[in-house]
Amino acid sequence: MTPAEAILAGLAEVERERARRAADPPLARRVNALKRYQQQRLRQTYADLLASTRYRQSAQFFLEELYGPDDFVQRDLQFARVVPAIVRLFPGEVVGTVVALSQLHALSERLDTLMAEALGADAPDAISYGRAWRAVGQVAERERQIALLLQVGQALDRHTRSRFLRASLHMMRAPARAAGLEALQRFLEAGFDAFGGMGGAKEFLQTIAERERALASALFSAA
Repeated sequence: MTPAEAILAGLAEVERERARRAADPPLARRVNALKRYQQQRLRQTYADLLASTRYRQSAQFFLEELYGPDDFVQRDLQFARVVPAIVRLFPGEVVGTVVALSQLHALSERLDTLMAEALGADAPDAISYGRAWRAVGQVAERERQIALLLQVGQALDRHTRSRFLRASLHMMRAPARAAGLEALQRFLEAGFDAFGGMGGAKEFLQTIAERERALASALFSAA
């Protein structure tokens, strides 16, 4: 599978999950409730990073742009439109980051659907969430989700050190607006600005890795 095919496959999987929920309104409501609960959990888990002058912007980017309750339909549609151009024009490392991002998006949406189905009529709270987590299982996929998240973060950290990439991104503002790609442009700039202002993401990403893996282990062991 080529990088372009891999990116489009990830976006297609996300769209299938959306269509599945659209055909089942109760499921869609449960997924939305689950996403809100998970974002609240993340805000509690990373309250110290959100309160940090150094890490606040990056923590907000992770919570709101990489994972949050919003439905990124417009951004994904714009993303799909420019996949051939991304693969043709950007360095291979950047394309690899986009592949990882699309895989993370698809995996997160699939796991959210499974979690919402396992929750059933239960409102998400600490007890019902843990019960649904264990019912879904998918130990390897949970670890893959964390690994992809870290891969995207590490790549953004590297990319923001490139003056060429940062300058190119800002030069794209007017063309992106003219092409109707504002949502995609805003996402890219938010990522570059968040990581560019952090002065190194090693400690930030290590904190995320440790806490997410500890939480997953606790949930699987019913702790």
